[in-house]
Formats: sequence, C-alpha cells, structure tokens
Amino acid sequence: METIQLFITCLIDTLYPDTGEAVVRVLERAGVQVAFPPDQTCCGQPAFNAGLRQQALPMARQTIQVFENTSGPVIVPSGSCAAMLRHGYLELFAGDAEWLPRAERLAERTYELTEFLVDVLGVNDMGARFNGRLAYHRSCHLLRDLKVDYQPQALLGTIEGAELVELSGADECCGFGGVFSAELPEISSAMLQRKLDNIAASGAERVISCDAGCITNINGGLQRLGRPPCAVHIAEILEQTE
Repeated sequence: METIQLFITCLIDTLYPDTGEAVVRVLERAGVQVAFPPDQTCCGQPAFNAGLRQQALPMARQTIQVFENTSGPVIVPSGSCAAMLRHGYLELFAGDAEWLPRAERLAERTYELTEFLVDVLGVNDMGARFNGRLAYHRSCHLLRDLKVDYQPQALLGTIEGAELVELSGADECCGFGGVFSAELPEISSAMLQRKLDNIAASGAERVISCDAGCITNINGGLQRLGRPPCAVHIAEILEQTE
C-alpha cells in the first residue's frame, strides 16, 4: 500500500477538522496509507500573495524541510495551497541555488486531492451517495494555476443519487481571494453577491468546492443573508456512503 504525506492546510486544520478527517477517510478508501508530518505549518501563501516575500520565506523553508524528510506524494486538499507549493515556491526561491532545487523536488511530489485521486490513482468512483442536487464552484487557483477542472467534476458525476446541476458563473471568483477581500471589500462583496445569486438560481442543495477559503466566504455570505450554509468541501461529499 502506497503511503502519502498529507498537508492539511491552515484553514482545514483550524476551522474544519471534520473536513480533514473526511480527507483521510477518502484517501484510505482509495487504497493509500496516510501519513501526517506533525511539524507542518502555514505554507506562507497569505504573505506571498500580499507581496510580503521576506515574511513568506521562513514558512516556505519550514514546509520544504518538513516534507523533504518524508517520501511519497504530498497531497493537499486545497487548490490554492497546492498551487503555492507547486508554483509559488518556484517563484519565491528563483535564483536561490540552495533552496530552488529543494522547492522543485517538493513541487514534483505535490498534488491537489482530486487531481491525485483521478490522475494518479485512476479513481473516479468513490462509492459515494447523496440524494439531491449538487453544484460545483470552480475555485480560482485550482482552475487557473493547476488547470484542475475535469477531475472534481468526474468524481461528483459518479455519486449515486446526486444530480449535478449547472452553476452559472461557476468559474468566476467568489470574491474571497485571501487578502483581496480585506483590501478591496466593496469589490469582494459585489463578487460574492453575484455568486450567492447564482447559487440560489441553481437550486442546488450543496455547493461543492475544493478550497476552504471559498467555502468560508460563501457560507459567511449566506449566513449574513439569513440563508442556511450550503458550501462544503468535496471530501465531505465523497466520504458519504449512506
């Protein structure tokens, strides 16, 4: 049985521990053994995206050091964090003769969760069940940085009992964007409102995302409008068998 290294991400570790447990169960059902390096911390993406490159460096170095002492694929249940390890680190350490090769080795081992399930393990059907309508939100980093789009939708398309409905503007940003939502709140709020209107029009009971940031932003907007939260991480749907 292959062993993978799980990079759980800050938001899942802090806000969504149940999602983290769902990720582990999904991976184990797919036939791999899950290892969790305990010294992992933030990958440094918030600082990197804010232009604070010097502040991002210690977190990036820590992440590289933690995982270079392990073997096997590094699986990330977040398109944005996976993009940071795959692409952001190469930019951050460009021209650094010591750290760039180490960053490249980590990048070569790193996969987003659905990408790993479909492209590496060849798993499309997790034996999941959900009776109701599902819509898929195509998060920005996953779609644009990693070019991962078919894989999550292929997994959702095999869920027994589920109807996968079209979400208008599914490829449009929800308005979160990390520090973007704090620096440009008016624009962020307008983008979120359009996303919430499209979700309501879709008639979906659950909106599926592969990024906890999008889930937090969408559900926060729904709660402020007095609507029930409906955005969930894809692992929480894939683990359901009853």
